[in-house]
Amino acid sequence: MPVRRIGMLFGFCVMSFGFFLNMGQYTAAQSELRITTIKQEPYTMSKGSQLEGFCMDLLSEVAKKLGFRYRVQLVKDGSYGRQDESGNWNGMVGEVMRGEADLAIAPLTLTAAREKVVGMSKPFMQTGISILLRKDISEVTGFFDFMTPFTAETWVGILVAYLGTSACIFIAARLSPCEWSQPQSEANRFSLLHSLWYTAGALTLQGAGPHPKALSGRVICCSWWLFTVVLLACYFSNLSSSKASESSQLTVKGFEDLANQDMIEYGCLAGSSTLAFFKNSNNPVYRRIYEHMERSKSFVSSMDEGVQRAKEGNYAFIGESVSLDLAVARHCELVRAHEVVGMRGYSIAAPLGAPIIKNLSVAILQLSEAGELAYLRSKWWASSCIADKAKSSSMQPHSLKGMFLILSLGLGLGALLAVLELTSKSRKSAAEQKKSCCIVLTEELSLRLRTSDANTPQETEAKDKEKV
Repeated sequence: MPVRRIGMLFGFCVMSFGFFLNMGQYTAAQSELRITTIKQEPYTMSKGSQLEGFCMDLLSEVAKKLGFRYRVQLVKDGSYGRQDESGNWNGMVGEVMRGEADLAIAPLTLTAAREKVVGMSKPFMQTGISILLRKDISEVTGFFDFMTPFTAETWVGILVAYLGTSACIFIAARLSPCEWSQPQSEANRFSLLHSLWYTAGALTLQGAGPHPKALSGRVICCSWWLFTVVLLACYFSNLSSSKASESSQLTVKGFEDLANQDMIEYGCLAGSSTLAFFKNSNNPVYRRIYEHMERSKSFVSSMDEGVQRAKEGNYAFIGESVSLDLAVARHCELVRAHEVVGMRGYSIAAPLGAPIIKNLSVAILQLSEAGELAYLRSKWWASSCIADKAKSSSMQPHSLKGMFLILSLGLGLGALLAVLELTSKSRKSAAEQKKSCCIVLTEELSLRLRTSDANTPQETEAKDKEKV
């Protein structure tokens, strides 16, 4: 009896060992997962014989966390996956359902219909539906668009230059004896208000009132006129370049603006989840958009076709906001509308009921919390329009720094000449009156820099009669 029990126990151990050996071989065989994907920039792209992109980096990070090996294959029919009239699914969803692939990783939108036939992880990227169109269609014309050629800092610099030039003309006209020879008996022609008016007249290329006669005043005025000519040339050049591309006065900010106009055509990707959103929506605005697209048959067969039609103008492409952001980063003449509707996410698909779905969701949440998903987004959505943005932006103050420098030198030289002219006259007067040059110069400065102008000849004569 004991011998029999020992034999039974030995047989059970052998069978158990064989079972676990087979299970180990099965697990090892299944550790290399078959991954199906689809080519779409920047999610999956070809680089020689290899594949790269956001989804490939994401797959690599997930595989490290879950400890599996994988082999990537492109979907055979080039589709994401939708159900036909007979109930069959194509694309990546169909391959996962039929067991031809273990996972599908791509910008695969998480929908209720797909969730019924395959298991889907937590979304690794949030997106929505928005509008892609050319900048000249989406730009809003404001009341102060005429100020856009210059930045606010440039306008402040111009205002400071204007006030400083007016002040220098006013001071030079008072100090220079060639401009104001008899301060005791005649009024100064260049009052502060006249200096402001004269400088403002130069901004419109018009001469206003009497012109300076002294060399110091003419140097200041020449510097200001040169500054004004260059400033106006830059202003009109920048204004015309910013308005040259405007071919339409229509402004589209969102879907309601799009539905309430008939000047530009619009459409989306045929058979996409975006089309299903508008088709199944009860919102009257979205229903009008769907009915218009059905009536005009304005669908496109690919994302690239939609982007190209939007670049050509008179067409607004409706699609996933994340994909539209990529188009904006690659094509500088395009812009995405701010309104985003129908928020949804991109997920990884696996066979229905597969236990790996739970692990995939946990890995995606860990990558999100660690900032890895945000890093991958910034890596693959980097914009190539930095140079174009700088080129089309408003003119900065440093662009006119040369003219501001020339104006400053002219103002300084003019003020110095005015002081030298007054000093020369004071030296002659001091020699004639046999006084110190400093005393005569001080008296001249005190007389010329009074807050009110000198007395007119009539006022001087009246005061003389009072003294008599």
